[in-house]
Amino acid sequence: MARRRDDISSNSSDGEKSKSIDTSSAIFSAVNDPNLKQQVRRLHELTIYFRWLVVALLWSSIGAWSLWSLRAEIALWRQHFTWAALRYGLAYNRLPTLGLALCIGMTAAVLVWQSRNILWGMSHEEQKRLEQQVRRIRQQGSSHPLWKWVFDRKTGFQAR
Repeated sequence: MARRRDDISSNSSDGEKSKSIDTSSAIFSAVNDPNLKQQVRRLHELTIYFRWLVVALLWSSIGAWSLWSLRAEIALWRQHFTWAALRYGLAYNRLPTLGLALCIGMTAAVLVWQSRNILWGMSHEEQKRLEQQVRRIRQQGSSHPLWKWVFDRKTGFQAR
């Protein structure tokens, strides 16, 4: 027998009811809040900076270690490059190969994600997710770690 979501949340073990967002009030507050669009943009920019920071940290740690571990193979490839040498060099050095694959994969994923946002704009789902996250930050107040970056005009991103 299927139970409704309201029944499940009201019968939770700790007695708390789950918080659900009323979509009509969420739409109403989005229309009445002129700063929401700017705050969503700031949060989106913060997401972009964070993703590129993760990529930079990956390349500076795992990528550097992987390239250092492959230095003998890279010297061989520079002297006499063949696809077979590349294949065997990567096949017999699995951990450095996985490290390079992780770095290249994350870089490509961030590039594709950011290019998609630049060319076609943010998807509707992502826009709604960012709006909900801004509302959660606003609800928690200044104790939230992202508060000063999204809401505080002194330390936040400058309007473009």
